[in-house]
Formats: sequence, structure tokens, C-alpha cells
Amino acid sequence: MKNNYEYQTKKPSIVFYISAPLVALFVLWGAIGPQSLERVSNSALAATLDNFGWFYMLATALFIVFVLFLAVSPFGRLRLGKPDERPEYKFYTWLGMLFSAGIGVGFVFWGVAEPALYYLDPHPDYANASDEVRAAAGLRYGVFHWALHPWAIFSLVALTLAYVQFRKDQPALISSAFQPILGDRTKGPLGKGIDVLAVLATSTGVATTFGLSALQITGGLSHLTTGAIPNNAVTNMVVIAIVTVLFIFSAATGVNKGIKILSTINLTIAALLLIFVIIFGPSLFIAQNIVSVIGGYLGNVVQMSLDLNPFGDGAWLGTYTIFFWAWHISWAPFMGIFIARISRGRTIREFVAGVLIVPSLLAVLWFTAFGGTALDLILGGNEQIGTLVLENVEVALFATLSELPLGIIMSILAVTLIIIFFITSADSASYVLAALTSDGSLDPKLSVKVIWGFLIAGTASVLLVSGGLNGLQTASIVAALPFAIIMVVMVFSLLIMMGRDLKVEQKRTTRKQTKRVKEEVYGGMYDNMKERVYDDVKEEVYEDIKEEVYEQVKEEVYDDLKEEVYEEFKEKVYEDLRDDLEEQLNGELDTPGTPDKAEKRDVPDLRDDDKDRKK
Repeated sequence: MKNNYEYQTKKPSIVFYISAPLVALFVLWGAIGPQSLERVSNSALAATLDNFGWFYMLATALFIVFVLFLAVSPFGRLRLGKPDERPEYKFYTWLGMLFSAGIGVGFVFWGVAEPALYYLDPHPDYANASDEVRAAAGLRYGVFHWALHPWAIFSLVALTLAYVQFRKDQPALISSAFQPILGDRTKGPLGKGIDVLAVLATSTGVATTFGLSALQITGGLSHLTTGAIPNNAVTNMVVIAIVTVLFIFSAATGVNKGIKILSTINLTIAALLLIFVIIFGPSLFIAQNIVSVIGGYLGNVVQMSLDLNPFGDGAWLGTYTIFFWAWHISWAPFMGIFIARISRGRTIREFVAGVLIVPSLLAVLWFTAFGGTALDLILGGNEQIGTLVLENVEVALFATLSELPLGIIMSILAVTLIIIFFITSADSASYVLAALTSDGSLDPKLSVKVIWGFLIAGTASVLLVSGGLNGLQTASIVAALPFAIIMVVMVFSLLIMMGRDLKVEQKRTTRKQTKRVKEEVYGGMYDNMKERVYDDVKEEVYEDIKEEVYEQVKEEVYDDLKEEVYEEFKEKVYEDLRDDLEEQLNGELDTPGTPDKAEKRDVPDLRDDDKDRKK
């Protein structure tokens, strides 16, 4: 059952007024001097790969280990929200929104291309291997780039942001994750700087996806119309412009309508396409490879994760593996905030299962089905697909589908799928960037979302013009480096927060368990004994209380009465004493030899003496 959470709309923050102009200047640079942009980007790429390639490889491996550790450790019981909150979306809808958030574009674009590409342009370790070994390695590396590693990157950021938002009541900002380390400085210039870096990395990563989507939509339309629609930069720009307009309509409806509905449709179409390829493609070949790929992936994942080829030139890793790691890292703020937004109320263990394990299994199925089908055709002598993979990678999917029954219909369905992916990616990305630049508001203004939509579209356009696919890859690798460093620090910040909360949670759990054990042990016996004993003890308790109260009242009354009686008796005693003394003195005066009455001394008043003593 869906919970209706409400979120506050905020005005754009200083982060918006810093990052948006910077992105706009980048777009202007690419429009005015595309050759200059390409030259600077290539220099930055070479410097990044030479000096920080090892960091990308090591950091992504660390993220996988850390996220899996959280799931199997006691931290897995903690909830992304208050202890009594429950998930906002149903599981199928949640998975659909995860898949359609943008990573689905990568699945569709690279599903055929990657395994075939790594067969034709293999890893240096397999350069001289047989066709069968290169094909198996191609499938394995295709799964490697889209299974655990990317989803661990997204999981780390999403976990952290969901935790600080819904459990710690912090704004939906990357800087909020550093509250345990930086304290109130997260609200100052240092925190704003972190958020600006996150926005710049996100805009670049999202622009890369925009560009890939535009390339594939253009390639698909050109393939379906047999060249009537040209596969060139002009068509790419037109596609980007049309999709940008369409996404605005989706953005205007909000997350619970636009993204949610389109995501569910998208997941359904993707499932139909996957089932079609498995049934009408080389089914037995695909089934055998699924088992083989899982075994090969699990057996080699550690070696592949830490492979830098230091004795070679590292060009292959830079072109493929490090590009994908950097692209995923540049996507992490976007995917992290979006996944956090739709994952409220889930436990960490449930979150990791949904965000890490399920998509990884889906990656195995998808890349083995589509990539395995393409490899089967290539090994069978279809040279066209091999040529397209090397020269026009965006058309490889449609060329493969056309070799299967109902290929034209499936190609049309695939184009529809990519267009919807493009719209949901644009919608999700503009939403996240608007949230990042609106003080973490989970309900940002539509105008801010639209501005970011146009800026991302412009960035994708200039990257395509200046360098095509290579330009997109270069921008992702360079822009992701600062945020990769931020993510490493985020690991320690998250551990600090969760360690504190786990102690509180364990105490609460212990109290609940103690109460439950008592109820299980005593059952109804406690209540029955209480009723029987109550009647017996009631009289005794009543008498004890009555005696105690009686003694207290008696003492209080005695003190009050004693004072009153004392004053009354004291007056009477004074009177009696004086009378007695006067009589006695008078008797002595009447005897012979005593002074005359006139000469007798005054009798002192004892009351006066008493008053003097009191003073």
C-alpha cells in the first residue's frame, strides 16, 4: 500500500546560480568552438587516465564490498526512514522506476554492441585467443560493466542520501551526507562547493545518456526507413529538441504520475522485448551462456575489478572499463537522489536486494540474450552486424532484431522503448538537478526543472557536435573524478551515522524482545494470578495504607491541637497561679510582726517573665 508523503517546495539556492551559468558557459563554448572543446577534453582525458585510472578501479571495487557488507551486517535491519515507516511504492513499480531512471538506456544501447565489440576488439589478455574464448570474454565483460559495479555505485549514494533525508531529516543534498564529519560547515561554502561539484558531474553524466539516446533513436529511425531519415548530427539535434519538449509535459505531472506511469510502461515493453529475443533467438545458446557467464563472472570478477594492465598501454581499459566506471560515477548523484526519493521506508537489506542484486541479475539476462544473439549471428557468418558494431554502434540493435522473426515490429517497439527511456531519463535528471539546486527540495519548481532540461539538452548537443560518442565518453571520465573522491569520503560518513543509530536500534529491539518473551512465558497466567491475588492483597494493603495515613493525620492534628490547647491552658494556669500566690501572701501579711499591707512589695506578674524569656 502506497503512503502519501508530502514534500516542501523551495526556491533555487546559491548552488543553482553558480552551477547553471557554468553549464551554460560550457554549452556556449561547445557551440562557438567545438574544435577547441574537443582538444581540451582529449588532453584532460589523457591526464585523468594516466594519473587516476587506478583510483577509478580501486574505488568501484571498494563500493561493492561496502554495500554488500551493509546488507549482511546488522546495519541491514535499519530502515531508510523512521522505524515505523513503510515503502512508498510497490515492488514492481519501484523496480520499473529504477530501471527507467536512465540506466535502461545503457542496457538498450550497449546490450548488443558491447559483447560483440569485445569479441571484435578484445581485451589484451584475449587478443590471440580462439573465437569461442573471445566470444565468452565479450559476454563476460559486457555483464561486468553493467552488473554489480554500477549498481553498487548508485546504491552507495542512494543509501546515504535516503538515510540523511528520511531518518535524519536533512535536505536532499550531497553535502548532507557529510554532516557527521563536517558538522554545520555543510551549510557553508564547503557544503555548497560539494553540491556544485555534484551538479556539474551529474549534468555531464546525464548529457552523455542524452547523447547516446539521440544517437540510437536516430540510428533506429534511419534503419527502419532504409536511409530516408539520415543518420547524422542534424537528425540528432532534432531528436533531442523533440524529446526535450515531450519531457516537459512529463515533468509537469510530477514523480507520482509522469515518471511512475512511463516507468511501468517501459519496464513492461523491455520485458516483452527480452522475452521475444530469448524465444525467437538462439534459445538454447542463450540458456547455456547464461549459466556460463554467471560462472565466469563470479570466478573472474575480482581479477577484472583490479585489472589495470600496467605492463601494457591501458588503452583498452580507458576506452571501455574506466569509461563505464566514470560514467556511472557521474550518474551517481542523479541516480542516488532519484533512487533515494523512491525508496523511502525500505530496510537497507531490502534496498540492497532491489538496487544491487535484482538489476545485476537482469544485466546478466539482458546482455547474454541480446549480446549472445548478436555473437551467434556473427559467428554464423553475418558480417554486417560486425561492421555496424565497429562503425555505427547505435544501429547494431536494430540490425540484430531484423534477423529475427517480426524483426520490423520489434525494431519499432525498441525505438518506442528508447524514446520513453529518453523522456523518463530527462524527466528524472531535471528533477534531481532541480532538487540539488533548490536546497534539497523533493518537490522543486517546474521552472527550475525545465531550465535544467534545456541545459542538459544543450550539453548533449555540443558534445555530439564536438566529438560524437568519443566526446561523450571523454566528458564523463573527466567530470566524474572529483565526485569519485567525494564518494570515498561518503563511505566513512555513512558508517559513523549508522553506527550511532544501530546502538539505539539494538536497545529498542532488546526492550521489545524482553516484553515479548514475558508475554509468551506468562501468557494469560499473569492476568489470572493478578485477579486472584488482588482480592487477597487488597484488604492488607488497604489496612496498611489506612494505618499509615491515620498516623500521619494524627501527628498533624496533634501538633495543631497542642499549640491551641497550650495557649489556652497557659492562660488558665497563669490566672490560677496568681490567685494562689496572692492568697498566700495575704495570709502572711495578716500574721503578727509582719509589715503593713501598705508596705507590702508588689507581686511580680509571671506572664511578664514568661514573655521576657520568649524574647
